[in-house]
Amino acid sequence: MNDFSISLAGFAAGPVTTTQQTRIVTCLSVLDWMAVGRAGIDEPVAKAVRNLVLGEEGAAQAHLFGGGAAPLRGAALVNGTVSHALDYDDTHFAHIGHPSVAVLPAALALSEWDDRILVDFLEAALVGMEVSARMGLWLGRNHYQAGFHQTATAGAFGAAVAAGRILKFDVEQMRKTLGLTATRAAGLKAQFGTMGKPYNAGLAASAGVEVALLIAKGFEPNMDALEGPYGFGATHMGAGDSQAALDGLGDEWLFDSVSHKFHACCHGLHAALEAARDLDVAGPEVAEIRVKTHPRWMSVCNQVSPTTGLGAKFSYRTVIAMQALGYDTALPGSYTDMVCADPRLKSLRDRVSVEADEALSETQAHLTLLRRDGARPEATHDLLTPMTLSDREDRVRGKATKLIGSDQADAIWSMLRTGGRARDLSQMLAAKPRASTVESPAQIP
Repeated sequence: MNDFSISLAGFAAGPVTTTQQTRIVTCLSVLDWMAVGRAGIDEPVAKAVRNLVLGEEGAAQAHLFGGGAAPLRGAALVNGTVSHALDYDDTHFAHIGHPSVAVLPAALALSEWDDRILVDFLEAALVGMEVSARMGLWLGRNHYQAGFHQTATAGAFGAAVAAGRILKFDVEQMRKTLGLTATRAAGLKAQFGTMGKPYNAGLAASAGVEVALLIAKGFEPNMDALEGPYGFGATHMGAGDSQAALDGLGDEWLFDSVSHKFHACCHGLHAALEAARDLDVAGPEVAEIRVKTHPRWMSVCNQVSPTTGLGAKFSYRTVIAMQALGYDTALPGSYTDMVCADPRLKSLRDRVSVEADEALSETQAHLTLLRRDGARPEATHDLLTPMTLSDREDRVRGKATKLIGSDQADAIWSMLRTGGRARDLSQMLAAKPRASTVESPAQIP
């Protein structure tokens, strides 16, 4: 029995009931996606993929981050790649992936082309992002540990479902969509640290659009290619606990627990930075800062003494010192070679120690300050701790303001909350972000 794909298809094609919280969280993720996408338009990978697609001179069906318009598949490829170029987009820990960068480019391209209202786009996007999280749970940790990039694999299924919902697919068409996506979803962790990682997101978005358009034209795939013999689960180290992945489907939204990034560095560092917000790490009486983290992060983001801005994004010692010195860790422009060479930062960085603690989860970090007066204040933070809706809104909108300016951030937010047509939102992809400036932090002993 292929209960998993049947249940997913039924959910994807059926009516949905959402709460105000779920609707606001969805709008915040769209705002966040547009802000990081605009902020990433000048990244080398963004320019390469955009120039490739524009150079083909295809039909101008959907707008692109950075300007211009392209055929639907090309637009999804560009916008998925560009919005993941800074690796500053949202994350869902249920499937260890980035849902927005795969799903939103597909949903928005189809919504603009089909001239849908924003409510339709937001609903399709939410359903697609929920499906990507459920797919991630079904594929399981073995899929990720084997080397597959879940943003690209699980994300492709979410992108295809979102596109199919815009095209008003019924349950059978949604099953075909899942079946055909099984032969298109791809992406490897081997690309991490290269332009290939954001490209994986673009591939997922583009594959979702392509699959949905083919199904709409009568394409007949194997509907059981997700769970059947030689199917995606069997061949991609997946096919985990389908019951757990379906638990609450249609009644509970896993997407509500999406985690937005508030620091422009590796997500493994964020719990430590959030814990540091609760302590006076900048105090002159602090002699040492001890960081405890889950063991998996020790080989991912524990560069001891990086000399480059990119290296700083993967260094506990460096980002804690940056925060203490007053550098804004929310701004991508804060992570520079010059910052790494700052003598004050080097001095403070040498007072930060990092150790693994198996008692902590992958989303937790624990900080202890050793003060010269003998006090030892401590703080623990878990990225899965629910934020109040008002706090989440304040921080996401604040992040967007830093990246693209208050005028643009407020205009996008107003449109998402008051309605309009998807094409109006798409046209805002082309706007240039306000240039961010990194202020010189105050002197700290």
